[in-house]
Amino acid sequence: MKKTLSVLAISVLIAACGTTKNTTNKTSETPKKTINPVTYASTITAEDLKTALYTYASDDFEGRETGQPGQKKAVNFLKDHYIKYGVPAAKSDGNYFQEVPLDLMEVPDVGLTVNGKSFTYIESMVSLSAGKTAEFSTEEIVYAGFGIDDEKFSNYTNIDVKDKVILIKSGEPKNEDSTFKVSGTAEASKWSNMRQQFAAKRDAAKAKGAKAVLFYFPEVYQMVAQRFGSASGAMSLSGNEEESYFFVVNDDLAKSIVKDITTNNEAKLIPVKFSLNFKNNAQQISSENVAAFIKGSEKPNEIIVISAHLDHEGIKDGKVYNGADDDGSGTVAVVEIAEAFAKAVKDGNGPKRSVLFLNVTGEEKGLLGSRYYTDIDPIFPLENTVANLNIDMIGRTDPKRKEGSSNYVYLIGSDKLSTELHNISEEVNTKYANVELDYTYNDENDPNRFYYRSDHYNFAKNNIPVIFYFNGTHDDYHQPSDTPDKIQYDLLENRARLVFYTAWELANRENRIIVDKAKTK
Repeated sequence: MKKTLSVLAISVLIAACGTTKNTTNKTSETPKKTINPVTYASTITAEDLKTALYTYASDDFEGRETGQPGQKKAVNFLKDHYIKYGVPAAKSDGNYFQEVPLDLMEVPDVGLTVNGKSFTYIESMVSLSAGKTAEFSTEEIVYAGFGIDDEKFSNYTNIDVKDKVILIKSGEPKNEDSTFKVSGTAEASKWSNMRQQFAAKRDAAKAKGAKAVLFYFPEVYQMVAQRFGSASGAMSLSGNEEESYFFVVNDDLAKSIVKDITTNNEAKLIPVKFSLNFKNNAQQISSENVAAFIKGSEKPNEIIVISAHLDHEGIKDGKVYNGADDDGSGTVAVVEIAEAFAKAVKDGNGPKRSVLFLNVTGEEKGLLGSRYYTDIDPIFPLENTVANLNIDMIGRTDPKRKEGSSNYVYLIGSDKLSTELHNISEEVNTKYANVELDYTYNDENDPNRFYYRSDHYNFAKNNIPVIFYFNGTHDDYHQPSDTPDKIQYDLLENRARLVFYTAWELANRENRIIVDKAKTK
């Protein structure tokens, strides 16, 4: 080894002095330095993760509810750690905090009449949207049956709902052999799945331009009214009130428009006098994303984003919801990954591409912090963002997972936009981490909707390749019993190191990964 280095040094010296007699005019090139990322991954330890999490998920942080004092403690904890590790702020003014203005929802004032009959809020309908204060009326409503818009079946084929009030119902149609029209099998599609149909039918109506949606779902009306009839801490991005309105309605209201709605599936225009007076009573509050940044040495304008959400459920009925796994585990992992990159920089081995460490707020309120970053105020242009590695719950094991090693992680989204990202993820894991990669939930039609339920989704919808790292839910999910003593720190260490290795490869490979499966917006 020493001999090789001596020869190299001599050849470089001769070239520098211009004394070489190489008649072909070729000069010796210094081989590019190979850096072993294991050196830096080894700084991510179970002990350090445990120390950080026992503070971050302690009662002192009051459950880190968005906009509350505990969440303010959380963002300062993160800022202090980035400063300690020598990771600069992402913003040019040196501020680690990206202010996220939010509206704390209060029960809206709603006046709704059909053919002169008034219907009262909670008793007859509940709003599931953050609509703008507005008043409007119409003399016709479009009945759109099941409200499905799918390539295999659509209720919108022969009707125009743009700027119209529409009435739809739960469920989906079947064929004569009792199979579902959309799936063609005995398995229901997302259009009647309990978790998925709310979003699927709302989004379809919104895409068609509907002004307001009345959704008849009698099986769950009482539950929805109880849960959403009061604001109960619901939030939305400030100044982002929707132009459309989405109500779940009861029997009385739905049947005042279509008397036989339970059996009638035919889409049609219905003459009816309808009026809506909607007053949004939201109060503005402020929260923060925390953003730290390591600038790339060769391709600084290309950004790898490593994210986790910093918030949790707060205090309910006097009990602190500590959120150790959700998502204290992901949060401390991001901080430790940042420290590993910072040590590489200190050694002169910093990444070629830039790395943004993004701790986002308001995930539990609807992915609000990440949506603010992607849709309103990206610190770095989205077109320069190479990939998002998002960590949400990586400290436990899934009790429903009966086969395989405990040293696993669920991967979601890795192949959705970039085949190359998926392959890199697999190769890096095989080379360095040997974590069992489980793709059980890597399905956009998964009834649990995990692909849509964490902050990576706001990057994915903008055609930025993502990987969502996740250990699955457990009995302590969203309970005050999600405490740091239940975290399996050896598994947390392994998973955090896997994310580091993947980020390292993405940041240092010669070419930016290719997005070969971009979705049409």
